[in-house]
This record gives sequence, structure tokens and C-alpha cells, in this order.
Amino acid sequence: MMGTAWKKGARGFALGMLLLVGAAAHAGQAGGVNMPDSLQVEGRTLALTHMELKKKLFFNIYVWSLYMEEEPSCFKEAVASNSLKRLHFRFLRTITKDQLVGSFREGLRQNPAMREDALSQSLEKLLSSLHDVRKGDDLVLTYLPGSGLHVSGGASGGVHIPGKPFADALFSSWLDTHPIFPK
Repeated sequence: MMGTAWKKGARGFALGMLLLVGAAAHAGQAGGVNMPDSLQVEGRTLALTHMELKKKLFFNIYVWSLYMEEEPSCFKEAVASNSLKRLHFRFLRTITKDQLVGSFREGLRQNPAMREDALSQSLEKLLSSLHDVRKGDDLVLTYLPGSGLHVSGGASGGVHIPGKPFADALFSSWLDTHPIFPK
């Protein structure tokens, strides 16, 4: 009798370990959302650097992922790098434009650079492009060197914000609030 219980326990443990290893092996999955480990943008390869589920209380709100052309070793490199980079949000629930704009304002106002005239105008341009979000919609923020920030996806009407300063301030604000690199 004891041998049967032990065998069942061992099988359960082995199955659990297989599932755990399988989940860790697929780096592009969080909150039921699958994202590719790499993607091509403008003929260049971006690698998935980080992916995370955002929850509020017990509600899944969105999954965000960061793609970068060059793997940074620290926060400063991630922001200052003049290489292609992308923040991709996949929404897991319906969100109104007002809620989305409010979240952006709250997160970005902590960055003093966003209060400067030129950057605050760029922020307003970004915010005015946002829409109500349906479950499954994306918001994609892509910095293209020499061009600027491109905003696309179902959560936005699409907008281009030229230059690097606004993109730097946006990535700095996001990565400061969601620390994934050493400072």
C-alpha cells in the first residue's frame, strides 16, 4: 500500500517538474498571452527582453513586453541606447480612453522631463491618439533611430513623434517604474 502511494507521489512530482520546466522554456508567455521571442522591424531583429503580467487587485489588465535590438546590461544603457526598441501592450480587458489616458498621465508625470514644454506637447500628441481599448487590443510603442517614436495598435489611431528625447523620457519612465535592469 505504501509503495503505491509513493509511486503516485513520485509521478505527480515528475509531472509537476515537467510542467515547470516547460513553462520556463517558453519565455514568450505571460498571463495566457504568447509573444514571439524575436521579431523583425525595419529589417532588423528585436529580441524579447522581458514580459510581464500587470494585475490590479485580482483582475488581469494587460501583458507588457519589451523588445530590444541590443541587450543592455543596465537601466541607463536600455534608455540611452540609440537602437531599435519596442514596448508592446496586449490588453486583457476593456478599458476606456479616459482610464488609459489617466494611467499614462499618472505614470509619466513622475518624470520631470515630461513637464518641459516640448515633451509635454509630445505627450499630449500621444495621449490624443489613444482610443477605448477592447480585450485583445494592442498598443505598440516603437522607437526607430533617426526617426522617433511610432505609436500603433488597436488602442491608438497611430501617431509619430519625431526625435529621441520623448522616446527616451517615455522608456525611462516605464523602466524606472518597472525595474528589470540594474540601475
